[in-house]
Amino acid sequence: MTELIASILFATIVAATPIALAGLGELVTEKSGMLNLGAEGLMAVGALAAFIGAYSFGSPWLGLVFGIAAGVALSLVFALLTLGLLANHVATGLALAIFGTGFAAFAGKPYESQVLTPVAAWAIPVLSDIPFFGKAFFSHQPIVYLSWLLFLVVALLLTRSRIGLILRAVGESPHNAHAIGLPVRLVRLLAIVFGGGMAGLGGAYLSVFYTPFWTEHMVAGRGWIALALVVFATWRPLRLFFGAHLFGGILVIQLFVQSSGLQLEIPSQLLTAMPYLVTIVVLVFISGNAKLIRLNSPASLGLPFRPD
Repeated sequence: MTELIASILFATIVAATPIALAGLGELVTEKSGMLNLGAEGLMAVGALAAFIGAYSFGSPWLGLVFGIAAGVALSLVFALLTLGLLANHVATGLALAIFGTGFAAFAGKPYESQVLTPVAAWAIPVLSDIPFFGKAFFSHQPIVYLSWLLFLVVALLLTRSRIGLILRAVGESPHNAHAIGLPVRLVRLLAIVFGGGMAGLGGAYLSVFYTPFWTEHMVAGRGWIALALVVFATWRPLRLFFGAHLFGGILVIQLFVQSSGLQLEIPSQLLTAMPYLVTIVVLVFISGNAKLIRLNSPASLGLPFRPD
């Protein structure tokens, strides 16, 4: 039983990593007041670009660079339309999601039969030998450890640095921030680029590390879940980290139930939908607390800004 629980925890962390990465990028983007709903498309394009890079050059690390670059490039389109042309954030983000998934499906057709060499895990010396915890927490691929570090750095920057203060000021009141001399559009641009890069990294993790092959629907709604988790976390990094792993745990458990034959009379389709249903229920519960949302949501979220 101990081995089974350790295996479930291990799989939970692995499944949560791409969602956590994309969610962290979206959280920073929204902290600046920019609402980018294109995470699904950004992840899809990042996954495809990373696979092409890793397959063409034989290096998973170069694949990661390709994935991040693709996410950044597509996010710059969002920045051009919303910051430069003052387009509606929601409409632009949805268009980005649709375009990204469609483009990745079309451009990735020649690569659907190709596979990559799996990337070995990096077991941390000494820590990986700890009974139970070593296998569950310290025997992962390097991107998992990188995601933990990124969460720690972003959490500290948002709460204990001048960078975080500027970002929050821009997100709360861009006009006041502009009045005191802060470069509002530059701050928002950098936040959008960071969000795009993180979504691309999440997609790259899926196609190069998690399942080292490319298939059309491999993102499978993870970008939308990442967007939802930002609200679930009320724009707080550590809560987002917990939410991503909660979703990952539900996903892993339902896969275990299906593979073990314990579903009894429960349809497999319902089990597959369970992680998404739980996410919806949690969001409905959180959204019912309007005071909590108002206290933590950036005041200018989704609103265009034009310097006077």
